[in-house]
Amino acid sequence: MNTSPNKTEITTALSEKGLGQQPWWVEQWMELINSYRFKKRLERAWTYAREGNVTSIRFEGRRVHARVQGTEEDPYKVKLWLDVLNDEDWSYVLEALTQKARWSAQLLAGIMPADIERAFAASGRRLFPFKLQEVRSECNCPDKANPCKHISAIYFLMGDRFSEDPFVLFQLRGRTRTKLLEDLAKQRLEVLTAIAKKSNQENNLDKDSKTKNDTPAQAHPAVINPSLWWKYEGSLNADLVVITPAMEGDTGLHSAGELPLAEEPRFPKARQKFLSHLHEQGSKLAQHAMLQAMTTGD
Repeated sequence: MNTSPNKTEITTALSEKGLGQQPWWVEQWMELINSYRFKKRLERAWTYAREGNVTSIRFEGRRVHARVQGTEEDPYKVKLWLDVLNDEDWSYVLEALTQKARWSAQLLAGIMPADIERAFAASGRRLFPFKLQEVRSECNCPDKANPCKHISAIYFLMGDRFSEDPFVLFQLRGRTRTKLLEDLAKQRLEVLTAIAKKSNQENNLDKDSKTKNDTPAQAHPAVINPSLWWKYEGSLNADLVVITPAMEGDTGLHSAGELPLAEEPRFPKARQKFLSHLHEQGSKLAQHAMLQAMTTGD
């Protein structure tokens, strides 16, 4: 699988049981599909998706390209896309995302905030399509109806892809994962810089006032007692705290380096399997800790 942010290709077939328990954003996408009134066509599309008639899906920039094997010898070509937001729309979205630290933290953790549409409301646009007709599509099959069963099969597998990576939705609206997080980090830095600048200006005004009144400035207690440098008993502004997961290769296990585990000649793969399991458990515990931290509120 190619996992680059601009182009992703998957070849997959759904199980007999369907998508199963899914995140809320996938369920919302599935509800959008189920709103289609031609249920028989959806049933045929589900069969196509489940039995592997979709031979490939490529997420290239703002479009989805797929091939679906139908009754003809050659697979049909399918294209899907959403209306993209322009730069002005995205500026409103980024400003709204920056004002709520929880949104930034959840997105950085790969989680779609449940109230994400509030951020898009600032631009008068939406992240999720409101109705199925907003999903643009083309298929070169002879069926004049749109969506045809080939297009509808891709709808189902797009839900499968959204489950793996919610940022695909942002990509279809015109912002890749990398670009979105870069812009979000830049916007947040500007906000924090402005807050710090304002605080410094207020402190300077306060110092000037004390100088005019000939009131001697008192030294901070930490100057006398250096151990106080490591203590902070004031309350933190929630907007200044962003909880983020460790970057790849920057966890405690990575920092520890190679673990001195003995090799077992009879089981040459045992050591690597143990280390892989250790890293997997570490990732799960880290994600659990992130979720617990973010449930404490904004």
